[in-house]
Amino acid sequence: MTDSEFSTPYAISLADVRAAAERIAGIVHRTPVMSSETIDGLTGRSVVFKCENLQKTGAFKYRGATNAVRKLDAATAARGVVTHSSGNHAQALALAARVRGIPAEIVMPRTAATVKKQAVIGYGGRLTECEPTLAAREQTAAAIAERTGGTLIPPFDHADVMAGQGTTALELLEDFPDLDTLIVPVGGGGLLAGCCIAVRGVKPGIRVIGAEPLGADDAARSKANGSWVPQTAPNSIADGLLTSLGQLTWPIIRDQVDRVMTVDEEQIRRAMRLVWERMKLVIEPSAAVGVAVVLSDEFRSLKDVNKVGVVLCGGNVTLDKLYW
Repeated sequence: MTDSEFSTPYAISLADVRAAAERIAGIVHRTPVMSSETIDGLTGRSVVFKCENLQKTGAFKYRGATNAVRKLDAATAARGVVTHSSGNHAQALALAARVRGIPAEIVMPRTAATVKKQAVIGYGGRLTECEPTLAAREQTAAAIAERTGGTLIPPFDHADVMAGQGTTALELLEDFPDLDTLIVPVGGGGLLAGCCIAVRGVKPGIRVIGAEPLGADDAARSKANGSWVPQTAPNSIADGLLTSLGQLTWPIIRDQVDRVMTVDEEQIRRAMRLVWERMKLVIEPSAAVGVAVVLSDEFRSLKDVNKVGVVLCGGNVTLDKLYW
């Protein structure tokens, strides 16, 4: 299967992910891959972890933000970029813009964590607060974009963002080409969709599994239903995975992800603590969701799974609030 044959129906192709990898090289960290004998013993498989918690800004989001910002032509870039986000994308876009030397207008709900607001300002973003509703975020960002002429770069449902996120899996397969299964956390789906396009293009037979909190299981319900199901009243400590799948991410996840597995809050807490204590890695609850899946009875029941890659998507936690 050629890249063009595989990618035609979708927003991005393997060629887009490869181009993103070249575009962000030397700017974004090529993060390490780590393993744990303890986790191998618990799962009965060889498991490796792609440590995006050690990425700049503390999460994989810097990949997509950097690709989107670097791809803008000079005249467009000079007008700056705009986004609305309460989490890791806000920080990532602020830093990506600063590195290129252009302004970044970041809209955040007034209820967003103070530490995240401070990080955006610290990375050079121009912060505008709004009411904590999606409508308010979108309206405020649209008004700023109209006033400044800046380019709106959303957190996940954007081709250049998705392609940038896919470089995570491209690197992982370059380092460990014999993986037979990849586990990726899913919220809006930018990371999962991008990684899926990357690994399906390089190694079509690999199994791709989305990892999702049971309290925010729209991706699992969408897969089971065969059609997009919106997120309703999500409730999970994995606060990076609470949004609905996007219009661009859903078709890839629908067609190319093998399955989405869910884990409950106690499984997430146990997995997070295990990684902190045994691997000495600071991960956030959203990253622990993938670990919880690989430790789950449902995953252990799968046949012909021997070498597994798990994406640790981020490590942005406040030490004022631990989860156990």
